[in-house]
Order: sequence, then C-alpha cells, then structure tokens
Amino acid sequence: MRHPVLIAQWHDVLVPQLGSFAKSDDDDPKRPSSFVALAAVFLPAFASALLFLAIFAIIRPYFRRLYSPRTYIDSIPEKDRTPASATARLAWIKTLWNLGDKFVLEHSSLDAYLYLRFLRTIITICIVGTVITWPILMPINAAGGGDAAELDKVGFGNVHGRKRLYAHAVVAWVFYGFVMFLIARERIWLIGVRQAWHLSKANASRLSSRTVLYLDPPTEAPQNEDVKATFGADAEQQWVVVPTSKLDATVGIRNSTLQKLESAQTGWISKAAKENSKRTRSRSHGGRHLNHDEVNSLRPRPRTRHLLGDQVDSITAFRSRATDLVQSVDSLRANYSIEAKKGRSAIFVAFRDQTAAQHAYKKKPKTVLPVPRNLTVQSKLIGVTPKEILWHNLTMTHPERLSAMSFANSFVIALIVVWSIPSSIIGSISNISYLKDNVGWLHWLDRLPPSVIGILTGLVPPLVTSTISSYVPIFMRYIAKKSGEPTTVSAELQVQTWYYLFQVTQVFLVTALSSSAMTFVPELLQHPADVPKLLADNLPSSSNFYVTYFVLQGLAFAAKNILNYSDLFQYLFYERFINKTPRAKYDQYTSLKGISWGKVYPKFTNFAIIALAYSCISPLVIGFAALGLSLFYFSYLYNLTFVIQAKLETKGKCYTRALQQILTGIYVGELCLIGLFGLRKATGPLVMLVILFVGTIIYNIVLNRYLNPLEDHLPEKLLRTDTEENESLLAAAEQGEAVSDEQSRLQRIGRDLRVPSQIRDPIAQFFEPHIYASHKAMAVFLGLADESTNVVEYKQETLRNAYLNPSLTSEPPTVWLPNDSHDSGDTAGLGLSKEEIRENESVGIKTVDDGAWITKNGQVKFAEDDLRNLPTWKDPVAF
Repeated sequence: MRHPVLIAQWHDVLVPQLGSFAKSDDDDPKRPSSFVALAAVFLPAFASALLFLAIFAIIRPYFRRLYSPRTYIDSIPEKDRTPASATARLAWIKTLWNLGDKFVLEHSSLDAYLYLRFLRTIITICIVGTVITWPILMPINAAGGGDAAELDKVGFGNVHGRKRLYAHAVVAWVFYGFVMFLIARERIWLIGVRQAWHLSKANASRLSSRTVLYLDPPTEAPQNEDVKATFGADAEQQWVVVPTSKLDATVGIRNSTLQKLESAQTGWISKAAKENSKRTRSRSHGGRHLNHDEVNSLRPRPRTRHLLGDQVDSITAFRSRATDLVQSVDSLRANYSIEAKKGRSAIFVAFRDQTAAQHAYKKKPKTVLPVPRNLTVQSKLIGVTPKEILWHNLTMTHPERLSAMSFANSFVIALIVVWSIPSSIIGSISNISYLKDNVGWLHWLDRLPPSVIGILTGLVPPLVTSTISSYVPIFMRYIAKKSGEPTTVSAELQVQTWYYLFQVTQVFLVTALSSSAMTFVPELLQHPADVPKLLADNLPSSSNFYVTYFVLQGLAFAAKNILNYSDLFQYLFYERFINKTPRAKYDQYTSLKGISWGKVYPKFTNFAIIALAYSCISPLVIGFAALGLSLFYFSYLYNLTFVIQAKLETKGKCYTRALQQILTGIYVGELCLIGLFGLRKATGPLVMLVILFVGTIIYNIVLNRYLNPLEDHLPEKLLRTDTEENESLLAAAEQGEAVSDEQSRLQRIGRDLRVPSQIRDPIAQFFEPHIYASHKAMAVFLGLADESTNVVEYKQETLRNAYLNPSLTSEPPTVWLPNDSHDSGDTAGLGLSKEEIRENESVGIKTVDDGAWITKNGQVKFAEDDLRNLPTWKDPVAF
C-alpha cells in the first residue's frame, strides 16, 4: 500500500504550492521577486522542517524498527550493525557525526557509499561555484546599469554594458572547466575503486565473478553437454536456461495456496484462542474452556458463491488444493530435463577463475542481425548474481529482445513528450474563473462557496499531479522489466536513464521555458540552431523560481525524508490490519527499507544540472542549491546509516552514469550564454563561449572513449596472474600515507616550496587522480587489504543449482503456525497448532509451530530476538 493515509500526500502538495509566490500565473512574470515573497516561502518551509524534526526526535525511541533498525535487528550481521545512540533525544546526531559516510562503505554497501559521495560531489560543485561566481558576478550584475530591483538586480538581466560580459565568459571557462575536471577525476577514482573491488580475494572467489551469462550463445551450446568443447578449456560448468512459463505459474499458485492455508489455519487458531480466553474469564460459562464442537464451529467456512453457495471448509479445501499443486509441480519438472536441449536459450557458464571469465566476456560476439552497431543489445554479462536475474526475459531471442527494447524506448520517450497534456488538464482546474466563463456546462461552479473553490484551485491540482508523478519511476521500472532486460540491475540502469530524461525535460526545461514538451521538443528537433536564443529568452526569467525550489526542497523535503511519515503510517496500518500470520509479521520485521537508485539519482542529477545551467546567469541559484543539497545529504546519511539496506548492487554503475549526465547542465548553461551574448552582440564573449562549447563536446567524446572500456571490464594487465601485481602509485591516499617524489610532481614542487604536508597532500591527491587512484591504493581505502578470511566456499548442491530457475529447484514453503499448546507460555492452551501440524504432515505438507505463539487475546507473536533459529530463516549465500 503506497499511500495508506491521504494526509501523507498533503505535505508534498501544500509545500510546493508555496512556490507560487516565486512564479505565479496571476502576476507579471517580468516583475522582480521581492524578499517578502521569498520569506513567505522560506518561513513556512522552515517551520515545517522544524515541526518534522521535533516529531522525529520525540517518536524515534518508540519506533526503533522504523528509525534505527540497523542498530539491533538480527538480519544485519553484528559486525555491520550501527552503534546504538545514547538515550538522549539528540544523541544520534553525535553518533552520525562521529561515524561519517565511511562507515556506510565499510558496513553497508559500496553503492550506498557512492550515492553519498555523489551528493558530496555535487555539493562541492555548488560550493565552488558559489565561491567563484558570487564575489565576481554578483557585484558586476548589481552595478550593471539596469533598472532591475531586489533579487533580479544580481542577475544577468541587469547588465547593459557589453564589456562587462567578459567577466561572465571568463567565469564560465573557469567554473565549467573545474566541473569537467572534477567529473573526470571522479570517474578515474571510481575506476580504481571498482578494480580494487573486483580484484579483491573475497569478490574473486565468488561464483558470479567467474560466471558469464550468454544471452545469445552458439546454436550448438544447449545440445552439447561438453562445456569445454563449446566455451574453451577454462569452462567448468554450464546452466542452460529453459522456458518455464507454465511451471512458473504453477509454482506461484502452489506457494500462494500454501500461504492461504497458513493464513486460514492461523486465523482459526487465533480466533479460537481469543474466544477461549473470553470463555475462561466469563462467570456465566463457569470459566470452562471451549469444547471440541465449539472450536470446530469457529473454522473458516465461507460460501462458494457469496450468500447462495454451499459452505466449504477453507482449511480442508486449501490443504487438498496445495497437495494437488505440489504433485503438479513435480510432474512438470520431470519434463524440463528433456526440453532443456531443445531450441536456443541463454546459458550461464562458470569458468576456472575470474581471469578466464573476463577473457571470455571480452571476446567480441558474432553479429546476429544486419543492424547498425549502436542498435545492438549487449549479448554477454558478467558478475550477475542469481537474485538479480529476470528469468522470464532470458528465453527471449536476440531479435525479440532488440524489438522489445526499441519499443520500450519509443514508448517512454512518447510518455515524456505527452506528459504535458495531463499536467495541463489538471492545471486548468486551478483557473476556475476561466472555466466557468468559457465552458457552458460548468456555470454551476459560480454557486460553490469560496472554501470549496479554494480547495479546487489550491489543493486538488497539485495533489493529483503529485500522486501521478510519484508513480512515474515505478511505471518506468515495470516497463524496463518487461522490455527484455536480463537483470534487475540493467533494468534499474535503464530506469535511471529514462527518469533522468523525464526530470530534465519536464521538471527543468518545460518549467523554465514556460512551455510544454509538445511544443519544445518538436521545435528543438526542427530548429536546433534556435536553441541558444530560446534558452536566452526564457531561462533567466525563471531563476527566482528555482531559488524558491531549492529552499523548499532542502528545508521541508529533507526533513520529511528523515521523519518518513508515509512509511510510519504504512507500518502501523499493516501491523494492525493486514499482517496476521507469523510469516507476514516476520517479513515485515526483517525486510528493511530499500532505496531505488534509478529514482533518487536522476532527481539530484537534475538538481546539479539546474544549478550549473544558472551558475553564470543567476549566481543566486547555485548558492541556494548548495544549501538544499547539504540538507538532503544529511538526511540520506542518516537513513543509510540507521535505516536503509541497499537491495540492489550496481557496483558503481549508477554513479558513473550520473557523472556523465551532469554534463547536461554545462551544455545548457553554455548554450544559454551563447544566446545571451548573441542577443547583446557581444562578439568577444560569444567567441569565447563557442570555443568552450566545442571544447566541452571534444572533452566528452575523448573522456568516454578512454574511460568507457575501463568502466566496463578489467584491463588485461590486472588479470595476469603470472606477473607480480603493479606497484601501488599510492599507499592509500585516503589514509594519508606518503608518496615518493618520483610518483607525484605536485608533491615534489610542494616540498621544494616547503608547503606543509597538511596542505600539500590534499592538493596532490585531488589534482593527480591518475596517481592517487590505483587499484591497490583503493583496496586499502575499501578495507580490502587483508580479507583472506572472506573467501567464499560453496557446497556442491549450491553450485549445482546456483543458476537454475528457482521454479526448477525450490521446495514448497513450510507452513508456519503459532503455537497455542499448554506449555508455550502466554497462550490460551487449546493445542490446535499441534493438531493442524499432524493433519498437514499426513498429506505431505511440512508444517511447524516453532518460534511463534498465540497470546491469550489472540495476537500472533514471534521470537524477534532469535531470528536465525526461526523456520523461515535462510543463511544468505554470497554469489
């Protein structure tokens, strides 16, 4: 249940409405924004943030499961748990400050740390941009000779003299040059991190590191049982993917039927315990227990056709149905060993070691279709874990996958373009006066009271828009998983790309240009040369809106991100009304909150793009962006330290993609400046920006050409096992160890000039990433220097079934009932669970009642402090 309580949407609706002070349809868009209007937005947002944080501080100790599960829950290994804060209300702030984001890297996941690093990177960009632009451009703009006032006085529009525009051109060169260097540095640093992670002993010993997924294998591969004959002498084992759609459906029905049986039996036991407790306390019944007939009368017996059908015992019916389905699954499985050799399917191949797998992965595949290279889809993957696999997509042929992906891309692009239509329709509701005067059948709107009109114009449009927009990334993820993507990781990366396009188009460009994608996109395609003028005409006038936007986002939404009231309402609702079985309560208790990388990365990538685009036009924006992003960083640092467990590992791919997407902000900013300089006929600054724009394109092409291969696979020299590993160019830069003079030019210069090491070392580490990001140095940074104890070993049965569809190997789930026997502690003592265990076991359905019990008032409880001994616990396997 995504929105269990309507109030959970109100904050998302009412706070953005405050932004209308900065950009209103009723006001003149050319009118300068006043400090009063900005204060009218800031003060409610600030009050909202304080309220949320106060509520959070009060309720946090009472809802540990929601606000600090990583400090105690047994599903987190003890060595990776976050230290519990002191009992004081605000003690968690000190704990968070002392731990820092390095704790997330060491005890949570690499992707979680990289996301925090991404936020720090764009915060650094905004802070440096503020330091560069505010002291230079704001005074020049303020004294530019224009008649602008208040906030607009420090914007580009207040500059009249052409010579003053050289300052904007020079600042653009300096600042955008710094950003491009920082992006290149981060990508080089990330390459070192990923190489260190891949080459670590623990990762290299994992089955996924030496397994290659062939989406379009040789035709003879499924029929040939000799894996070495097909894939080389280093190949050891293969798993052929077979079509299992009918089996998948049957297994799903089997599992759901067993869960229904479990729910029916638990409901009966709970109801009987509750009634028995009432009976024993009742004087009118003499304090006696329920007899056999009275207990049986409480069994669930719904009618087959509502009020007219016969009554059927649900427990008996589900038990019989489950038995039949178990037999059906066994029968279907017996036929798949034959079907495995028919047709052409995907194949997983395990090689002798990581080096052999990387060599097989880098071999160029044969061309299957006569299509351009840029339209082909990836035919091989490496490092895929079993839990990431989308099994229903692996049986698609290469042409089917190409067609599905092409259709999905076209559909999403069309969705982004036409999104303005529902937004415009919903937005028209806010203009009641126009509707009642121009639409005849809506004249009855005149009779509505002012309070209702206020709700229709102020609350309904943003409420509907917010609700619909919140489902965009969810819908995109559904499309990605249906478009032939082989894994959840590749699907999430596709969602990141699509949602980035949506954010830039609808949240930034359409809003900034006061247009719609229906008009902007065709104009962009038909007249690309007019883009600079289009941006120059519209972008500066929207700057004050984004000042307000960052204030609202940073204050109110960052605080909301910590309080997370929607999850609180959902947790209480499910705990009270939905989860009634031990399994349901166990799943809710142990399933920690996750994070969708494809959703969160594009949002803050767009933040950075907006800040970069406005940095030289309206410097005020980038300063407020730095503030807003810093508050968001704090909220995510808290959640990733105390609450969130990342469930999807992209191994840094999302971070790499986000760094590449940030360049969009530079392109937009440069094009806008080119247009503005062209309109002012400022030839010198115009030439400077054209050169910078061309240089940015060349930089982008060259950087991708050299770094993309390193980001995709390991270099050959790192895979050679017969040579000594390359000498570290840095003995852990992040740990502060010294580098020899021969390795770092900046270190040599700094020592010659007698610059203190406290200043010299950070500068050298920042400006020489090619030296300070070797895989060996990053191994020390990641804590992988001595990890021989983490080498993974597998049982033979685990290896045999590792890359088989779970439908072919999964056992029927064990029915887990709460114990209500006499000697089980705080229970009613009817012993029905033991009777149901005997009934289920008699037909081959495994059933237990360990670790869960029924209280005297009929509530289901389970051993929260002993999760690893419960029947549902499974030791995780590091594939």
